[in-house]
Amino acid sequence: MATARKGRELFTILETSADAESSTACDGRDSPLNLSADVKWFEIPYRKPDSDEENGVREEEEEEYAEDCYYSTSTNCSDTASNDSDIDFSDLEEEERRSCFGFEEDSDEDCTSADFWGEPDQVISIEPFAAASGPQHSLGDDADTRDYFRILFPDSLFEHMVEQTNKYALYRQRRSGKSDPHWHPTDVREMRAYVGLNVLMGINQLPDTGMYWASDIFIGNAGFKKTMTARRFEKLTQYLQLCDRETEPVRGERGYDALFKIRPLLDVVENTMWDSYAPNRCLTIDKCAIVTKGRFSPTQCMPSKPLRKGLTVWMLCDARTGFCHRAKIYVGKPDEDEAAACLGYRVATSLVRGLERQYHHVFMDGFFTSVPLLQRLLRDGLYACGPTQPKRRGYPEVLRPSNVGKLSQGEFYQCQRGNLVATVTRDAKVVSCLSTNSAPGIVGISPGRQRAEADGEEEGDGVNCSGSSLGVPRPLPLLLYQENMRGVDLCDQLRECYQVGRPCKKWWRYFLWFYVNLCIVNAYVILRESRGGTPPAGFSGKQFTQRHFRVRLAQQLIGDYQGARGMERAARKRHADSPIEYGHRLERMSERSRRCRNCTNKGLRHESVFGCKICNVHLCRGGCFSEFHK
Repeated sequence: MATARKGRELFTILETSADAESSTACDGRDSPLNLSADVKWFEIPYRKPDSDEENGVREEEEEEYAEDCYYSTSTNCSDTASNDSDIDFSDLEEEERRSCFGFEEDSDEDCTSADFWGEPDQVISIEPFAAASGPQHSLGDDADTRDYFRILFPDSLFEHMVEQTNKYALYRQRRSGKSDPHWHPTDVREMRAYVGLNVLMGINQLPDTGMYWASDIFIGNAGFKKTMTARRFEKLTQYLQLCDRETEPVRGERGYDALFKIRPLLDVVENTMWDSYAPNRCLTIDKCAIVTKGRFSPTQCMPSKPLRKGLTVWMLCDARTGFCHRAKIYVGKPDEDEAAACLGYRVATSLVRGLERQYHHVFMDGFFTSVPLLQRLLRDGLYACGPTQPKRRGYPEVLRPSNVGKLSQGEFYQCQRGNLVATVTRDAKVVSCLSTNSAPGIVGISPGRQRAEADGEEEGDGVNCSGSSLGVPRPLPLLLYQENMRGVDLCDQLRECYQVGRPCKKWWRYFLWFYVNLCIVNAYVILRESRGGTPPAGFSGKQFTQRHFRVRLAQQLIGDYQGARGMERAARKRHADSPIEYGHRLERMSERSRRCRNCTNKGLRHESVFGCKICNVHLCRGGCFSEFHK
């Protein structure tokens, strides 16, 4: 056992002090990737143990610690046991399935072999990033918010929504055997106005949809009433559809697709998101959750997360701007154990497909990071970094908690295999990570938080005599991860500020409004990046924020559209002097009495079988007819 350990000794951090930090600090311009310029850097040379006796004592301590800690469990996800289930990736190649277990036919590197890992004294090779990046469009300076939104959500999607909504309304009426007297076919202008109202509902949030059309002047919204009636809004919500339900395959049939109801939307939006913005150098892969109200089969329970229940979407976002380049939806548990074991591998490789040989730096959380995945990405010309579970396949045996023992804060050990570097360190807690974009032995120290020196405070509690706390040494992979693992969080912050759509009983509509909201966020990022902070023409404020973007977009989607109620009210206002002269007359409307519209507007409840057929409202016999038409 002692002979085997001599061949793969660990890298040990040296003791540091404030003097060492100041003497070894480097210019912020030399800091790698996106790290801030105030990080101090110094390099620690590799040193071997002073004697074999010291090494032998260390091995005995490791053996005693291993008996208690080797089979300890972790609260995070692993390759073989995870609460997260599979997603639908029918286009993945068989080679990816083989690679996620390390069975690459074209590679002779076995990450589980005893001589795979070596000392951290090798020079890594990182190719410079030279690919085109940023917004990709041909809009001019006179482009407005709707033009940027049209890049991601084209007008063809509104036309498709209109076609399928009208077909679904007829389909529902045929199935029920009776017609819907309150439904008439919709058109593109009305569908755009409907989406615009849903966008405004995320800004002006009310607990109930009907409150936007309330007669109370302090609650009701005059713009909503002018655009369309509450009943028309409910009917559009009831029959809204994206697919042809008559041709939908059932589960078990050939060609079954769990995302059939939103597949037309996915086919368009996934391409527009990918083509409208060329990825920058640093990218983030992480999971986001969609809040739901209801019981749906794809819903996941995550007790350890702030959002304990929701629909899961995996996202590839830009680390700097938060632009979402690609998203994959969770659709249910896998049928095979093999698919569940390599879920993280399959998700990551599918999200970065199309970026081969562009030398991007991908940052991901512990659910994805594994030795086979980083080997695969490195072969494809992509560098990666992220924390991992020490029990995962291929992680160095000597870096597992049972072998490294108790670490002091700032101490770390490393092993290396070419560009692949494994690190275990202690910051707030013990962290194990893998990286292919950072050299071993380089440590960064960020300046500590400034705080006033309290009376009677002793030295040695982490505060120097000037009153500023000393920074904790961190290895380069951990610093890179903390600085760049924020792309999905930025996207979620922009998306969660103003939700689009209302809670419902149909799971696929959550994804519909999620993608509409995602297109709005991406369009806002493109506008901000393209114009360099300059707002569109006609904006008089100091700063063009996302709220201004959404309000302006909703207004342009609605335009001058007015539904039947708005046109009827305009006609009544023009002919209020003599309503009977223009065909308005009190006559019997139906055999069943309904609420008088004029009394309802005044907060009273009276019913009548009479009314005005021109206005299509029930009115009481007496003064309600004349009062309503005034």
